[in-house]
Amino acid sequence: MRSKPFFLAWRILAHDKARTGLAIAGIFIAILLVFVEIGLYVAIPRGGLLLYHRLRFDLLMTSRDYEYVTQPGEFPAQLLDRARAVPEVARATPLYFGSAKWKSLAGGVEPDLFVIGFPPTGGIFSVAGIESRIGALEKPDTVLMDSATRPMFGPLTKGRRVEIAGRKETIAGKYRLGTGFLGLGVALASAENFVRLFPGRGVGDANIGLLRLRSGADPELAAAELRARLGGEVRIFTRPQLEAHEIAYWTIRTSVGLIFGSGLVVSLVVGIMIVFQTLSIEIGRRLGEFAMLKAIGYADGALAAVVLGMSLAIVLIAFVPATGAALLVYRLIRTQTLLPAAMSELQLAAVLGAALAMAAVSAGLALSGLGRANPAELIKRGQRF
Repeated sequence: MRSKPFFLAWRILAHDKARTGLAIAGIFIAILLVFVEIGLYVAIPRGGLLLYHRLRFDLLMTSRDYEYVTQPGEFPAQLLDRARAVPEVARATPLYFGSAKWKSLAGGVEPDLFVIGFPPTGGIFSVAGIESRIGALEKPDTVLMDSATRPMFGPLTKGRRVEIAGRKETIAGKYRLGTGFLGLGVALASAENFVRLFPGRGVGDANIGLLRLRSGADPELAAAELRARLGGEVRIFTRPQLEAHEIAYWTIRTSVGLIFGSGLVVSLVVGIMIVFQTLSIEIGRRLGEFAMLKAIGYADGALAAVVLGMSLAIVLIAFVPATGAALLVYRLIRTQTLLPAAMSELQLAAVLGAALAMAAVSAGLALSGLGRANPAELIKRGQRF
Protein backbone atom coordinates (compact mmCIF):
# COMPACT_ATOMS: atom_id res chain seq x y z
CA MET A 1 0.00 0.00 0.00
CA ARG A 2 1.41 3.36 -0.97
CA SER A 3 2.18 5.81 1.80
CA LYS A 4 0.22 9.04 1.79
CA PRO A 5 2.15 12.03 0.39
CA PHE A 6 1.91 14.08 3.59
CA PHE A 7 3.11 11.14 5.67
CA LEU A 8 6.12 10.84 3.38
CA ALA A 9 6.73 14.57 3.67
CA TRP A 10 6.80 14.32 7.45
CA ARG A 11 9.16 11.32 7.36
CA ILE A 12 11.59 13.22 5.13
CA LEU A 13 11.59 16.28 7.43
CA ALA A 14 11.88 14.19 10.58
CA HIS A 15 14.86 12.26 9.20
CA ASP A 16 17.10 15.34 9.33
CA LYS A 17 15.86 17.14 12.42
CA ALA A 18 18.73 19.61 12.61
CA ARG A 19 18.24 20.92 9.08
CA THR A 20 14.47 21.02 9.51
CA GLY A 21 14.87 22.85 12.82
CA LEU A 22 17.02 25.52 11.16
CA ALA A 23 14.41 25.97 8.44
CA ILE A 24 11.63 26.30 11.02
CA ALA A 25 13.69 28.87 12.95
CA GLY A 26 14.21 30.91 9.78
CA ILE A 27 10.51 30.81 8.90
CA PHE A 28 9.64 31.69 12.50
CA ILE A 29 11.62 34.93 12.12
CA ALA A 30 10.10 35.68 8.71
CA ILE A 31 6.52 35.16 9.96
CA LEU A 32 7.24 37.22 13.09
CA LEU A 33 8.46 40.04 10.86
CA VAL A 34 5.24 39.82 8.85
CA PHE A 35 3.25 40.08 12.09
CA VAL A 36 5.26 43.12 13.18
CA GLU A 37 5.03 44.89 9.81
CA ILE A 38 1.25 44.37 9.58
CA GLY A 39 0.79 45.23 13.26
CA LEU A 40 2.59 48.56 12.93
CA TYR A 41 0.91 49.30 9.60
CA VAL A 42 -2.48 48.98 11.32
CA ALA A 43 -1.48 50.50 14.68
CA ILE A 44 -0.19 53.81 13.32
CA PRO A 45 -3.53 54.94 11.80
CA ARG A 46 -5.22 53.65 14.97
CA GLY A 47 -2.92 55.89 16.98
CA GLY A 48 -4.07 58.85 14.93
CA LEU A 49 -7.72 57.95 15.53
CA LEU A 50 -7.36 57.12 19.23
CA LEU A 51 -8.75 60.44 20.51
CA TYR A 52 -11.58 60.51 17.97
CA HIS A 53 -12.70 57.02 18.93
CA ARG A 54 -13.33 58.28 22.48
CA LEU A 55 -15.16 61.47 21.54
CA ARG A 56 -18.93 61.65 21.07
CA PHE A 57 -19.83 63.26 17.76
CA ASP A 58 -21.64 62.53 14.52
CA LEU A 59 -19.83 65.11 12.38
CA LEU A 60 -16.45 66.75 12.82
CA MET A 61 -15.81 70.36 11.81
CA THR A 62 -12.21 71.29 11.07
CA SER A 63 -10.12 73.97 9.41
CA ARG A 64 -9.60 73.81 5.66
CA ASP A 65 -5.94 73.16 6.50
CA TYR A 66 -6.64 70.07 8.57
CA GLU A 67 -3.88 67.44 8.25
CA TYR A 68 -4.32 65.11 11.22
CA VAL A 69 -5.17 65.31 14.91
CA THR A 70 -2.11 67.28 16.10
CA GLN A 71 -2.04 69.52 13.02
CA PRO A 72 -5.71 70.45 12.74
CA GLY A 73 -5.36 74.16 11.94
CA GLU A 74 -7.85 76.68 13.35
CA PHE A 75 -11.21 78.09 12.34
CA PRO A 76 -13.43 80.84 13.82
CA ALA A 77 -15.49 79.36 16.66
CA GLN A 78 -18.43 81.51 15.55
CA LEU A 79 -18.89 79.08 12.65
CA LEU A 80 -20.15 76.62 15.24
CA ASP A 81 -23.00 79.07 15.94
CA ARG A 82 -23.91 78.95 12.27
CA ALA A 83 -23.75 75.16 12.41
CA ARG A 84 -26.20 75.16 15.36
CA ALA A 85 -28.70 76.95 13.13
CA VAL A 86 -28.94 73.87 10.92
CA PRO A 87 -32.08 71.99 12.04
CA GLU A 88 -30.35 68.58 12.14
CA VAL A 89 -27.62 69.82 14.53
CA ALA A 90 -28.45 69.36 18.20
CA ARG A 91 -25.14 70.40 19.70
CA ALA A 92 -21.85 71.95 18.56
CA THR A 93 -18.85 71.90 20.90
CA PRO A 94 -15.43 73.46 20.28
CA LEU A 95 -12.16 71.81 21.29
CA TYR A 96 -8.90 73.67 21.71
CA PHE A 97 -5.43 72.14 21.36
CA GLY A 98 -2.16 73.51 22.68
CA SER A 99 1.34 72.43 23.62
CA ALA A 100 2.97 73.72 26.82
CA LYS A 101 6.14 73.08 28.78
CA TRP A 102 5.84 70.97 31.90
CA LYS A 103 8.42 72.03 34.44
CA SER A 104 9.97 69.05 36.17
CA LEU A 105 12.21 69.18 39.23
CA ALA A 106 14.03 66.02 38.11
CA GLY A 107 17.16 67.03 36.23
CA GLY A 108 15.61 70.18 34.82
CA VAL A 109 13.64 68.22 32.21
CA GLU A 110 10.80 70.21 30.64
CA PRO A 111 8.83 67.89 28.35
CA ASP A 112 6.00 69.14 26.15
CA LEU A 113 2.49 68.51 27.41
CA PHE A 114 -0.43 68.37 24.98
CA VAL A 115 -3.42 70.21 26.45
CA ILE A 116 -7.01 69.79 25.29
CA GLY A 117 -9.44 72.50 26.30
CA PHE A 118 -13.22 72.13 26.14
CA PRO A 119 -16.38 73.43 27.79
CA PRO A 120 -16.82 71.18 30.87
CA THR A 121 -20.49 70.46 30.20
CA GLY A 122 -20.11 66.68 30.07
CA GLY A 123 -21.12 64.19 27.43
CA ILE A 124 -18.15 64.90 25.15
CA PHE A 125 -15.90 61.96 26.06
CA SER A 126 -16.94 58.32 26.20
CA VAL A 127 -14.45 57.80 29.04
CA ALA A 128 -15.90 57.24 32.50
CA GLY A 129 -12.82 58.64 34.23
CA ILE A 130 -13.38 61.97 32.47
CA GLU A 131 -17.13 62.29 32.78
CA SER A 132 -17.06 61.55 36.51
CA ARG A 133 -14.50 64.33 37.11
CA ILE A 134 -15.91 67.07 34.87
CA GLY A 135 -16.91 69.14 37.88
CA ALA A 136 -13.32 69.30 39.11
CA LEU A 137 -12.27 71.12 35.94
CA GLU A 138 -14.56 74.05 36.76
CA LYS A 139 -12.15 75.08 39.51
CA PRO A 140 -9.47 77.56 38.40
CA ASP A 141 -6.07 76.18 37.41
CA THR A 142 -6.93 72.48 37.44
CA VAL A 143 -6.23 69.74 34.93
CA LEU A 144 -6.98 66.06 34.45
CA MET A 145 -4.05 63.89 33.40
CA ASP A 146 -4.08 60.88 31.09
CA SER A 147 -2.65 57.95 33.05
CA ALA A 148 -0.77 56.89 29.88
CA THR A 149 1.41 60.00 30.27
CA ARG A 150 5.10 59.09 30.36
CA PRO A 151 6.86 58.55 33.72
CA MET A 152 9.16 61.54 33.04
CA PHE A 153 6.26 63.77 34.13
CA GLY A 154 6.48 62.31 37.62
CA PRO A 155 3.64 61.01 39.80
CA LEU A 156 0.20 62.09 38.60
CA THR A 157 -1.31 62.00 42.05
CA LYS A 158 -4.50 63.93 42.77
CA GLY A 159 -3.78 67.27 44.42
CA ARG A 160 -0.20 67.54 43.18
CA ARG A 161 0.80 71.07 42.24
CA VAL A 162 2.68 71.31 38.95
CA GLU A 163 3.87 74.06 36.64
CA ILE A 164 2.48 74.16 33.11
CA ALA A 165 3.35 77.01 30.74
CA GLY A 166 4.66 78.93 33.73
CA ARG A 167 1.41 78.63 35.71
CA LYS A 168 0.78 76.65 38.85
CA GLU A 169 -1.82 73.96 38.17
CA THR A 170 -3.42 71.32 40.37
CA ILE A 171 -3.94 67.76 39.15
CA ALA A 172 -7.63 67.07 39.82
CA GLY A 173 -7.40 63.38 38.91
CA LYS A 174 -6.52 60.88 36.20
CA TYR A 175 -8.35 59.18 33.37
CA ARG A 176 -7.39 56.43 30.92
CA LEU A 177 -7.65 57.18 27.22
CA GLY A 178 -4.17 56.85 25.74
CA THR A 179 -1.92 59.47 24.24
CA GLY A 180 -1.55 58.10 20.70
CA PHE A 181 0.21 60.72 18.58
CA LEU A 182 -0.79 63.60 20.85
CA GLY A 183 2.53 63.52 22.66
CA LEU A 184 4.39 62.17 25.67
CA GLY A 185 1.81 63.56 28.05
CA VAL A 186 -1.80 64.76 27.70
CA ALA A 187 -3.93 66.93 29.99
CA LEU A 188 -7.55 68.07 29.86
CA ALA A 189 -8.60 71.55 30.95
CA SER A 190 -11.75 73.62 30.87
CA ALA A 191 -11.93 76.24 28.14
CA GLU A 192 -11.42 78.97 30.79
CA ASN A 193 -8.33 77.29 32.22
CA PHE A 194 -7.05 76.65 28.69
CA VAL A 195 -7.15 80.39 28.00
CA ARG A 196 -5.19 81.02 31.19
CA LEU A 197 -2.50 78.62 30.00
CA PHE A 198 -2.49 80.07 26.48
CA PRO A 199 -3.45 83.75 26.90
CA GLY A 200 -2.61 84.50 23.28
CA ARG A 201 -5.18 82.03 22.00
CA GLY A 202 -8.52 82.93 23.52
CA VAL A 203 -11.63 80.95 22.56
CA GLY A 204 -12.31 82.81 19.32
CA ASP A 205 -10.57 80.17 17.24
CA ALA A 206 -11.28 76.46 17.69
CA ASN A 207 -9.17 73.54 16.47
CA ILE A 208 -12.00 71.08 15.94
CA GLY A 209 -15.76 71.15 16.45
CA LEU A 210 -17.85 68.21 17.61
CA LEU A 211 -21.32 68.17 16.07
CA ARG A 212 -24.06 65.98 17.54
CA LEU A 213 -27.13 65.46 15.36
CA ARG A 214 -30.74 65.12 16.39
CA SER A 215 -32.15 61.63 16.64
CA GLY A 216 -32.92 60.17 13.22
CA ALA A 217 -30.87 62.73 11.27
CA ASP A 218 -28.81 61.39 8.37
CA PRO A 219 -25.11 62.28 8.84
CA GLU A 220 -24.43 62.40 5.10
CA LEU A 221 -27.34 64.75 4.39
CA ALA A 222 -26.52 66.92 7.40
CA ALA A 223 -22.87 67.13 6.31
CA ALA A 224 -23.91 68.14 2.79
CA GLU A 225 -26.17 70.90 4.15
CA LEU A 226 -23.43 72.22 6.44
CA ARG A 227 -20.96 72.31 3.56
CA ALA A 228 -23.51 74.23 1.46
CA ARG A 229 -24.14 76.78 4.23
CA LEU A 230 -20.54 77.24 5.33
CA GLY A 231 -18.96 77.02 1.91
CA GLY A 232 -15.23 76.37 1.85
CA GLU A 233 -14.53 77.99 5.22
CA VAL A 234 -14.27 74.63 7.01
CA ARG A 235 -14.25 70.91 6.32
CA ILE A 236 -17.03 68.61 7.52
CA PHE A 237 -16.28 64.93 8.11
CA THR A 238 -18.65 62.10 8.86
CA ARG A 239 -17.07 59.40 11.02
CA PRO A 240 -16.39 57.07 8.05
CA GLN A 241 -14.91 59.97 6.07
CA LEU A 242 -12.69 60.97 8.98
CA GLU A 243 -11.42 57.42 9.41
CA ALA A 244 -10.72 57.12 5.68
CA HIS A 245 -8.87 60.46 5.76
CA GLU A 246 -6.68 59.46 8.71
CA ILE A 247 -5.82 56.04 7.27
CA ALA A 248 -4.99 57.58 3.87
CA TYR A 249 -2.86 60.26 5.52
CA TRP A 250 -0.71 57.81 7.46
CA THR A 251 -0.45 55.11 4.82
CA ILE A 252 -0.19 57.21 1.64
CA ARG A 253 0.84 60.79 2.39
CA THR A 254 3.51 59.82 4.91
CA SER A 255 6.30 57.29 4.51
CA VAL A 256 4.54 54.77 6.77
CA GLY A 257 2.97 52.85 3.89
CA LEU A 258 6.22 52.69 1.93
CA ILE A 259 8.36 51.66 4.91
CA PHE A 260 6.13 48.94 6.29
CA GLY A 261 4.89 47.83 2.87
CA SER A 262 8.50 47.33 1.75
CA GLY A 263 9.29 45.54 5.00
CA LEU A 264 6.37 43.20 4.45
CA VAL A 265 7.54 42.33 0.93
CA VAL A 266 11.09 41.70 2.16
CA SER A 267 9.80 39.44 4.95
CA LEU A 268 7.75 37.39 2.49
CA VAL A 269 10.66 37.04 0.06
CA VAL A 270 13.01 35.96 2.87
CA GLY A 271 10.51 33.36 4.03
CA ILE A 272 10.02 32.01 0.51
CA MET A 273 13.76 31.72 -0.08
CA ILE A 274 14.35 29.90 3.23
CA VAL A 275 11.68 27.28 2.51
CA PHE A 276 12.71 26.99 -1.15
CA GLN A 277 16.35 26.41 -0.19
CA THR A 278 15.38 23.75 2.35
CA LEU A 279 13.14 21.94 -0.14
CA SER A 280 15.74 22.12 -2.92
CA ILE A 281 18.41 20.61 -0.69
CA GLU A 282 16.11 17.80 0.43
CA ILE A 283 15.05 17.02 -3.14
CA GLY A 284 18.67 16.99 -4.30
CA ARG A 285 19.78 14.71 -1.46
CA ARG A 286 16.88 12.32 -2.02
CA LEU A 287 16.77 12.39 -5.79
CA GLY A 288 17.21 8.62 -5.99
CA GLU A 289 14.38 8.02 -3.55
CA PHE A 290 12.03 10.26 -5.53
CA ALA A 291 13.07 8.39 -8.71
CA MET A 292 12.28 5.09 -7.03
CA LEU A 293 8.84 6.39 -6.09
CA LYS A 294 8.29 7.28 -9.73
CA ALA A 295 9.48 3.82 -10.77
CA ILE A 296 6.94 2.07 -8.55
CA GLY A 297 4.07 4.15 -9.90
CA TYR A 298 3.91 7.45 -8.05
CA ALA A 299 2.57 10.13 -10.38
CA ASP A 300 4.16 13.57 -10.66
CA GLY A 301 1.13 15.01 -8.83
CA ALA A 302 1.74 12.72 -5.84
CA LEU A 303 5.40 13.73 -5.64
CA ALA A 304 4.38 17.39 -5.91
CA ALA A 305 2.03 16.79 -2.97
CA VAL A 306 5.00 15.44 -0.97
CA VAL A 307 6.98 18.62 -1.65
CA LEU A 308 3.96 20.80 -0.82
CA GLY A 309 3.44 18.82 2.38
CA MET A 310 7.05 19.46 3.40
CA SER A 311 6.62 23.17 2.75
CA LEU A 312 3.33 23.41 4.64
CA ALA A 313 4.71 21.47 7.61
CA ILE A 314 7.69 23.82 7.98
CA VAL A 315 5.53 26.94 7.73
CA LEU A 316 2.69 25.79 9.99
CA ILE A 317 5.03 24.52 12.71
CA ALA A 318 6.78 27.92 12.70
CA PHE A 319 3.48 29.83 12.62
CA VAL A 320 2.40 28.76 16.12
CA PRO A 321 5.38 30.11 18.11
CA ALA A 322 5.56 33.15 15.80
CA THR A 323 1.98 34.03 16.82
CA GLY A 324 2.89 33.82 20.50
CA ALA A 325 6.02 35.91 19.96
CA ALA A 326 4.01 38.50 18.02
CA LEU A 327 1.67 38.95 21.00
CA LEU A 328 4.68 39.70 23.19
CA VAL A 329 6.08 42.14 20.62
CA TYR A 330 2.71 43.92 20.36
CA ARG A 331 2.66 44.30 24.14
CA LEU A 332 6.17 45.76 24.01
CA ILE A 333 5.11 48.20 21.27
CA ARG A 334 2.13 49.34 23.36
CA THR A 335 4.36 49.84 26.40
CA GLN A 336 7.26 51.60 24.71
CA THR A 337 5.54 53.61 21.97
CA LEU A 338 1.94 53.82 23.30
CA LEU A 339 0.70 52.79 19.86
CA PRO A 340 -2.46 50.64 20.05
CA ALA A 341 -0.83 47.54 18.54
CA ALA A 342 -3.07 44.51 19.03
CA MET A 343 -3.78 41.16 17.44
CA SER A 344 -7.08 41.07 15.61
CA GLU A 345 -8.73 38.08 13.95
CA LEU A 346 -8.31 39.80 10.59
CA GLN A 347 -4.57 40.31 11.16
CA LEU A 348 -4.18 36.70 12.30
CA ALA A 349 -5.98 35.48 9.18
CA ALA A 350 -3.92 37.79 6.96
CA VAL A 351 -0.60 36.52 8.34
CA LEU A 352 -1.76 32.91 8.12
CA GLY A 353 -2.73 33.53 4.50
CA ALA A 354 0.69 35.09 3.85
CA ALA A 355 2.40 32.10 5.48
CA LEU A 356 0.42 29.63 3.37
CA ALA A 357 1.26 31.67 0.26
CA MET A 358 4.96 31.45 1.20
CA ALA A 359 4.61 27.67 1.47
CA ALA A 360 2.81 27.37 -1.88
CA VAL A 361 5.26 29.60 -3.78
CA SER A 362 8.28 27.85 -2.24
CA ALA A 363 6.91 24.45 -3.16
CA GLY A 364 6.15 25.61 -6.70
CA LEU A 365 9.70 26.88 -7.16
CA ALA A 366 11.19 23.69 -5.75
CA LEU A 367 9.17 21.38 -8.01
CA SER A 368 11.55 22.01 -10.89
CA GLY A 369 14.08 19.85 -9.03
CA LEU A 370 11.80 16.82 -9.33
CA GLY A 371 12.36 16.81 -13.09
CA ARG A 372 15.80 15.33 -12.42
CA ALA A 373 14.23 12.37 -10.61
CA ASN A 374 14.03 10.29 -13.80
CA PRO A 375 14.64 6.56 -13.08
CA ALA A 376 16.00 5.84 -16.57
CA GLU A 377 18.44 8.74 -16.49
CA LEU A 378 19.70 7.84 -13.02
CA ILE A 379 20.24 4.20 -14.06
CA LYS A 380 22.07 5.34 -17.19
CA ARG A 381 24.38 7.47 -15.01
CA GLY A 382 24.86 4.50 -12.67
CA GLN A 383 23.28 6.27 -9.70
CA ARG A 384 21.88 3.96 -7.03
CA PHE A 385 18.33 4.31 -5.81
